[in-house]
Amino acid sequence: MSTVTTARQAEPGKQSHVFPPSPPQSEKAESETMSTTEEDDVEIPLPPPSEPPTKVLDIDANTPDNHVPRDPRMIRLTGVHPFNTEAPLTTLYDQGFLTPPKLFYVRNHGHVPQVLDHEIPSWKVSIEGLVENPITLTFTQILEEFEQVTIPITMVCAGNRRKEQNMVRKSQGFSWGAAALSTSLWTGPMLADVIERAKPMKKAQFLCMEGADQLPNGKYGTSIRLSWVQNRERGIMLAHKQNGEPLTPDHGRPIRVVIPGQIGGRSVKWLTRIILSDKPSDNWYHKYDNRVLPTMVTPEMSKKDDKWWNDERYAIYDLSVNSAIVYPQNDETLSLGETCPEFYRFRGYAYSGGMRRITRVELSLDKGNTWELADIDYPEDRYRETERELYGGRLDMASRDVCYCWCFWQLPIAVNRLVNAEDVVLRAMDESMTIQPRDMYWSVLGMMHNAWFRIAIRKDSDGMLRFEHPTVPMAQPKGWMDRVKKEGGDFANGNWGEKVKGQVDDSAEMPEPVKKVKMTNDEAKRIIEIEELRAHDNKDEPWFVVSGEVYDGTPFLKEHPGGAVSIISAAGQDVTDEFVGIHSESACEMMPKYHIGTLSPAAREALLNSSLAPDTSAPTETFLNPRAWRPSTFIAKKQVSWDSRIFTFALDSETQRLGLPVGQHLMIRLKDANGKTIVRPYTPLSTDAKKGVVDILIKVYFDDEKTGTKGGEMTLALDALPLGQKLEFKGPLGKFTYLGGGQFSLDGNPRTAKSMAMVCGGSGITPIFAVLRAVMEDPQDPTTCFVLDGNRQEADILCREELDELHKANPSKMQLVHTLTAPTHSWTGRTGRIDKGLVEEAAKGTDLWLVCGPPGMEKSVREILTGMGVQAENMVFF
Repeated sequence: MSTVTTARQAEPGKQSHVFPPSPPQSEKAESETMSTTEEDDVEIPLPPPSEPPTKVLDIDANTPDNHVPRDPRMIRLTGVHPFNTEAPLTTLYDQGFLTPPKLFYVRNHGHVPQVLDHEIPSWKVSIEGLVENPITLTFTQILEEFEQVTIPITMVCAGNRRKEQNMVRKSQGFSWGAAALSTSLWTGPMLADVIERAKPMKKAQFLCMEGADQLPNGKYGTSIRLSWVQNRERGIMLAHKQNGEPLTPDHGRPIRVVIPGQIGGRSVKWLTRIILSDKPSDNWYHKYDNRVLPTMVTPEMSKKDDKWWNDERYAIYDLSVNSAIVYPQNDETLSLGETCPEFYRFRGYAYSGGMRRITRVELSLDKGNTWELADIDYPEDRYRETERELYGGRLDMASRDVCYCWCFWQLPIAVNRLVNAEDVVLRAMDESMTIQPRDMYWSVLGMMHNAWFRIAIRKDSDGMLRFEHPTVPMAQPKGWMDRVKKEGGDFANGNWGEKVKGQVDDSAEMPEPVKKVKMTNDEAKRIIEIEELRAHDNKDEPWFVVSGEVYDGTPFLKEHPGGAVSIISAAGQDVTDEFVGIHSESACEMMPKYHIGTLSPAAREALLNSSLAPDTSAPTETFLNPRAWRPSTFIAKKQVSWDSRIFTFALDSETQRLGLPVGQHLMIRLKDANGKTIVRPYTPLSTDAKKGVVDILIKVYFDDEKTGTKGGEMTLALDALPLGQKLEFKGPLGKFTYLGGGQFSLDGNPRTAKSMAMVCGGSGITPIFAVLRAVMEDPQDPTTCFVLDGNRQEADILCREELDELHKANPSKMQLVHTLTAPTHSWTGRTGRIDKGLVEEAAKGTDLWLVCGPPGMEKSVREILTGMGVQAENMVFF
């Protein structure tokens, strides 16, 4: 059938054109189109006109996704990478029933597989396991040998609205707003048709799926019941087109699974394998993701006992009934003057799961005592009224009476009623009579939040009504929940944390303030002027300043000789940034004993305006200065693994050396996107012989959704750094220096070692590698080295080629042992953590131990070495 596509304005009173309303003039290019055929006059929604992005954004240029063009309007929820995003809520709604792929929410666990055009026809999907006829189908076969259908389907992330849960108590998931859902027309074969060719065995009960994305815990995979796939009413399909266009990389190019009515996490992207089984998937992501554990299970309980994750009763499949208010927007204001309209039209969306239709949407202005029905529009129903070819597939909705999509609602409310209300609450019900609950069901992963959606109404002093959504996505401090939390409200008080009328202010329980480590001595009342501070700008009696307070480095050095270089280089200077950036709470707790007084206001001003550091404007042979921060420009970044990069920074000139002795480190100082100053120590990968630039290997620590652990401030800030950005270096610093020929300096004392054991993990390889390279590349150096490198997976082994080359060139001087805690079946090396047995193996004839790695590893190694009788002066922990 031929089709004629025309853009039409909504006709007054015509139900099929009521929702959503006409967007602002600037957005009219995105307004929804309708399609009619010559044989019937049935109108169906078609995607809004939308130009797909063609440019890779600068923010993605130095990530593994540097091949994926994206829309800059998408709100990134997990930093730069991986790409987890939603569109602004009003932008999503204003698109209409169908969402352009560029504004369709994205949930990626890692980098996006790059699939070139010429690779798509031969892309393979295997069907294996409990089947009589195991087969592998190419993309071309899937297109040519099976009937193609086109179906409108709404997809929703199980984390939709999660930020509301995170405001009450931090879950292990990142903060989605209310726009983690989108709707498209999907084209491809029914999955039931495809697996039928493989002839499933009777004992097969589950269909397991696996994608091509390589992740920290293997490839992404999950499973659903096989009977669901075989029930064609459920509409489970393989899709290769979205809104009539081939899938984009973020949405599963070239082929994916699409499951109506279930959480998006079950619809596997970049599909490569289908395995029929008598058990649910044993994939890591099926077990540890997309579950709602009982609300009394704490994060600590879930970490200690795996039974919670093994219980399939807690796995999520069907979506819950849910809804949200889109208009009014967060922070929207309504003037109560003469131009104020009589009514304000509240608008939003609703959806349910398991193919159930939303049957009512209700709003209340009195906290749920009374309710009013909203009008509902179901654009999905327009597709049931016609049969035609659409985007190369048969529009397959005419015989279906199930619901796969979201719907839109509206309710005009008199403004004079809003003036007297504190809030508006929203709830929806589906055809199973399941209704949104009033209160939140909090769980460890922060999934499936569907409590009433509440907008607070604030009355400004200038005669305005101001509307507040519960939250806004990501870390933006907006919404009534953030305000209530800052005001000390209790979300468990039955009134959404807001103060109940008539409640006495003094009775409100304020949250316990965050404990701040006290670094000062109350008895140190001395006021120190700039001249006195300058008199201690020396190594004999070094004083230094932290947050305007003066500390005596002399006793500090006597008790902590390993910090000599750091203290002496800080003499007479304000070192607040670097001290706060690198010292733990326990180190800060020791500072009152060294506190001698407070800088006078004049001294603070003088220190701010006149640095005591030496002049660095004149060109020098070496770049680093231990007493001054030196600016450097970020010029290149090279991807090493999914989470590790080599950052390259320019020195002052092409002939300048860094000036860093072997075994020492430098400090990096920068400001993150929020203006916070971060300081961390690093050891470069490049040698000091390299001129003009310095290369630093850095492992990026991302947020861990499973454990709720925040990522590394510095590494995430560095990963987001645009090329050409300035940051600062300072150094050299460190208590250990390798001088060559087995000679080294430790705490300023010359020493000799015939044999060194080097224990490292992850990015802790960098200081170890610097010393190892110096030993191995000097043929006259007789020192032998035993390197013990612990990692999680084989891909996590950093500097592997360089280590192998050094080992191959020096088999008599160097032993190299790798051990993995999560190896694949192909790994033939050592497995497990670095334990006593491995440490004892490295201990034979060792004079000196060099250790660098995660805190847990360092603590374990220290305990093992101490138990073996190794003296503290023979251990160096970088």
